[in-house]
Amino acid sequence: MSGSTPFKMRLVHLDLKGAPPKVSYLSEIFPLFRALGANGLLIEYEDMFPYEGPLRLLRAKYAYSPSEIKEILHLAGLNELEVIPLVQTFGHMEFVLKHAAFAHLREVGPFPCTLNPHEAESLALVGAMIDQVLELHPGARWLHIGCDEVYYLGEGEASRRWLQQEQNSIGKLCLSHMRAVASRVQARRPSVTPLVWDDMLRDLPEDQLTASGVPQLVEPVLWDYAADLDVHGKVLLMQKYWRCGFLRLWAASAFKGATGPSQAVPPIKHHLRNHVQWLQVAGSRPTDSLQGIILTGWQRYDHFSVLCELLPAGVPSLAACLQLLLHGGFDEDAKAKVENLLGISNLEMMDPVREGAGSFPGSNILALVTQVSLHLRSSVDVLLEGNTYITGWFSPYHRRRKLIHPVMVQHIQPAALSLLAQWSTLVQELEATLQLAFYPDAVEEWLEENVHPSLQRLQALLQDLSEVATSPPPPPPPPTSPGRDAVQDP
Repeated sequence: MSGSTPFKMRLVHLDLKGAPPKVSYLSEIFPLFRALGANGLLIEYEDMFPYEGPLRLLRAKYAYSPSEIKEILHLAGLNELEVIPLVQTFGHMEFVLKHAAFAHLREVGPFPCTLNPHEAESLALVGAMIDQVLELHPGARWLHIGCDEVYYLGEGEASRRWLQQEQNSIGKLCLSHMRAVASRVQARRPSVTPLVWDDMLRDLPEDQLTASGVPQLVEPVLWDYAADLDVHGKVLLMQKYWRCGFLRLWAASAFKGATGPSQAVPPIKHHLRNHVQWLQVAGSRPTDSLQGIILTGWQRYDHFSVLCELLPAGVPSLAACLQLLLHGGFDEDAKAKVENLLGISNLEMMDPVREGAGSFPGSNILALVTQVSLHLRSSVDVLLEGNTYITGWFSPYHRRRKLIHPVMVQHIQPAALSLLAQWSTLVQELEATLQLAFYPDAVEEWLEENVHPSLQRLQALLQDLSEVATSPPPPPPPPTSPGRDAVQDP
């Protein structure tokens, strides 16, 4: 069936800078990726890679070990998924430049996002990172070197001085660093072709791109995650890149992580429309005009942002998007294939309760996450802001002063206790389920961001009720001045 798709390579992006899955979960989900139509992985390791030597401090607490990296590659091979590793080498360098040992290599002192391209030590740093990643990926044919969203480039002191020279520009500075990094990759492993995200290239003049030498070294990945992607604009951009000498181009869509930094469950219709648009882009050019498509699944917008949709929560969206690419549209056959592979009765009307969540690896996580995201905060809001007994007799004014009519405790406390017990039971189940797929820090973060604030509001209400029920009655009000009916002394 893949012969009908214009994308001969279909890579699932694993963004490991947030909630990286345990290898045991990857062993369960890789066969499903393959069955759904993927034939590759783009693995963005960030701080989950087991860097050694001076780079060891880049490791996250639960970073994969070298043997786990080998196991991931082995599992990918068993499922015919080609692995392309991704190493950020210019922008999105927070996981490196946040450390004091590398802070002097920031483009702008206070901001750890962008590498200073003027320092020789900067190229040595990313070169060392690349060397270690390639060493553990001996069969890699491509290496993605990032280079997207290079914020504040040109604003550092060295860049300002450099830009004062005639004919220097931010575009030239960007291309110079890309060329240096790509040359470093090819010197280290001539058989490996670097990929780059294309956003820093889009607006550069054609003559500058052509003269830079970059088109002979890298393959751009044109990324756009919008549901209303400009098809004609993308075709024109592809034509521009070909005129500049780029030999092969890639596309990048999104199946999650592109509709809000704190999104919990992907809006499937948005992502399907994004892939429909990409099919139109590919269909307007000769066959194989795009080397492949990367279905991105961002886990954080950057190193310091909150978690967005967890991988299991994104599986139905990924499944629908992959099948759309294979079928040339999301027709009934594609929909039926998705529902069959995921064990879902109706993709369009997925029931958030567990019985209707499916049978794919992580489906129970999706069910519980959906219940929390749809109902936890709203149910607490309804109680605290819509319950007449609370709003009328135990308002913030009353709670601060520990005032309540004693009978109202009987009206408020049982409802609050019942709601807290209901959610506490579900959250305990969710926590246990999350621990099967994710490391403790990710579980803690997701619960602290998405669960604890609402439960703490309930617990605070019950604590205030407990204190007011056991506290002595408030002192009587001070006497007022005599009114008209008061007895007057003669």
